[in-house]
Amino acid sequence: MNLAVRLMNALTDRDSSYDDPAADLSRISDEELGALVTAVHGVAEWTRPSLLARAAVERAAGERQPRYTPEVCRRMFEVLADRAVRGVFADLTPGLEAVRHCTGPLPDVSEPVRALLELRLAVTKVRQPYALLAVAALAGEETLRTTVERLAGEAGPLVADETAVVAGLAPGEQILLARIDRDHPLDTPPTADAWRAAAAVPAYAAFARRALQAAAARTDAIHAGQLPYRSDKAFTDREVLTVGQAARVALLRDEPWLPALFDRLLPGVSLAPTAARTLPSQAMLYEVARAALDFPTPELVTALRTVRRTVRHAGVPRQLDKMIRKIEAALAERTDVALRLPGLDFGDDGVLRRAAGAYTAVLTVTDSATLTWEKDGRPLRGTPAPVRRDHPALVKEMRELVKRVDAHLVTLARALEGGFTVDTVHPYGQWRTELAGHPLARTVVGRLIWEIEVAPGDRRAVLPQAADGLPDAPDDARVRLWHPLRADADAVRAWRDLLTEARIRQPFKQAFREIYRLTPAEEETRGYSNRFAAHLVHYQRMFALFRARGWSSSRLGPWDAGFEAEAERVLAAGEWRVRFFHTWVDRAGEDGLAATDQVRFDRRADGGWREAALAEVPELVFSEAMRDVDLFVGVTSIAADPDWTDRGPERAYWERASFAELTESADARRDALRRIVPRLKIADRCSFDGRFLVVRGELRTYRIHIGSANILMDPDGAYLCIVPARRRSDGGVFLPFQDDRLSLILSKAVLLAADTEITDETIRRQIGGRETGSRA
Repeated sequence: MNLAVRLMNALTDRDSSYDDPAADLSRISDEELGALVTAVHGVAEWTRPSLLARAAVERAAGERQPRYTPEVCRRMFEVLADRAVRGVFADLTPGLEAVRHCTGPLPDVSEPVRALLELRLAVTKVRQPYALLAVAALAGEETLRTTVERLAGEAGPLVADETAVVAGLAPGEQILLARIDRDHPLDTPPTADAWRAAAAVPAYAAFARRALQAAAARTDAIHAGQLPYRSDKAFTDREVLTVGQAARVALLRDEPWLPALFDRLLPGVSLAPTAARTLPSQAMLYEVARAALDFPTPELVTALRTVRRTVRHAGVPRQLDKMIRKIEAALAERTDVALRLPGLDFGDDGVLRRAAGAYTAVLTVTDSATLTWEKDGRPLRGTPAPVRRDHPALVKEMRELVKRVDAHLVTLARALEGGFTVDTVHPYGQWRTELAGHPLARTVVGRLIWEIEVAPGDRRAVLPQAADGLPDAPDDARVRLWHPLRADADAVRAWRDLLTEARIRQPFKQAFREIYRLTPAEEETRGYSNRFAAHLVHYQRMFALFRARGWSSSRLGPWDAGFEAEAERVLAAGEWRVRFFHTWVDRAGEDGLAATDQVRFDRRADGGWREAALAEVPELVFSEAMRDVDLFVGVTSIAADPDWTDRGPERAYWERASFAELTESADARRDALRRIVPRLKIADRCSFDGRFLVVRGELRTYRIHIGSANILMDPDGAYLCIVPARRRSDGGVFLPFQDDRLSLILSKAVLLAADTEITDETIRRQIGGRETGSRA
């Protein structure tokens, strides 16, 4: 009996004895695979053999495209109708995929389609409206007309317009739109390829603009008093989803009319026309923010930040803050639009001046935006009282502009850093004028190292802020960010020396950036890395870092399905995905801990993901992904927690990890310390010993671990617990990059070098020997 027959028996015969968890379906035909996929959807009650067969079929269908004979295509719709009769949600996507990949003339499916639609349209909340219209069209004009009437109903004029547009499309276009269906109960977000295909349908792109304009016009009418105001009732629930779909299509197409429209729509849905703290449509505000998360633009990020500052509802700013952080991380991956920066009327010198009577507001951009005031060319302290009295609107505008400029600079820096995994290349002429020469962007661009291809195959590394000028090169020459992974050790060392000598702090860690290459252990495991496995971390802190770095993950906790999760991030313009596995640590009297596990990589293939060997992952993608995981573990490990006390089995991990060998991130920190420490007043009291910065005090000698910042005291190796203050100061010491652990190590070194002057009694007792036992 061949494998296809055995699998079909397992899916259709409850008495099957099939038991092959590693079945290889590569030899069965695409048509046989289509029949098996159809059978999977028809299983009413699962057994072990059917579950094993389903896993094998779904794995194969994820790797290649099933095809459907006309008979199997009709069978798919009969299966879906049967599911609906049994009260089980019948996802229409498999039926449309069967139509799309049918190997012969389409069969007559009108009978099962009508039965299916009758049940699907009878519910209060209609799911998959685009797919419903595409399916209805298979059963004839009358069925399609009935479906249109049911979907439009009382859902609002925007939905009525949308339904008419989709119903009038060609069958192939309807199927394309069904792939981006909103409100999908199976939580399967559309792929980027599906969105691109839908956005290319001319009639739907035209509708997207019409829908957004109609939404903005409605909020304009509410604020003008032409329509009555009701809290959160400006749009129906389905209209919110309709506008969300339209916004995604317009954002993906990067329509030039969008910024001005959002400047109307977002304030319109966020502020009541009265003094009320309610919103015309909180749902619409959040839906546009979710659309921005899928296809962000810098202008929409700015518009959301503006709304966040003006909205009156107490809870909305907090929610928007969370969403904006995620949108910024997503924007970093969309480098084709992320580098767009407005001029905002700044001069070529990076200064904007506004007159206020006898005074002048001066907004200067260096590392960040700074607002000062002048009179007759002389700088003043603070905002002059006459200006505050006579020009309050200008004062407010300038202060808001400071925040807006700083936000733009942060967005630009994150977008540039995100371009590492894409290996973004810019034409030299465009880069020189729109980035290096831009009055705002140049403060970020000038502090970064760039590779300019001055001649074919001849790349020259340049740090604009420290260079006499930019090199001569053709306008079409290639420019990209320098990365230490592509440089030799001498070049890396030279750039680090230059930054330290010139006291240039980069917008993000570049010259001191950690690099991660495959280890022999990872070459042996092939498909996964255990480099950062078996660590105990503060889970809530790590979950917050996931969000800040653009990773997504379900939340762990003491509930069903909360024991294990995988955080993931899509890199390289959607071509690669990294997954970081972690589990909940359930222990009495303690919560909020997680244990780290494997890191795996997947490659985009045939619209889905296929697991890849580590050796196949591009070097930059691997290095940047592992850098994030190192950050998650290094920052949140209990080994770096000075408050950790002797509790349970975690004590053994704490003792092992607190003074372990340095990771790549800690090694970069040591390299920075070797350049910083000789410039300190305490330099003669400091030395390096492997993973430790050694500080000689008057009372003891202290060994500060460069990874965890934990301290051992000589001569007995006792642990010294120093809990840092909430606000630490670097004491005016120049740091070439922002790193809290680096600042902490330096502050501890300065403190301990003068240990006789320490006034904190808990520290004095430990140094003095009365509490020198190891404390965890």
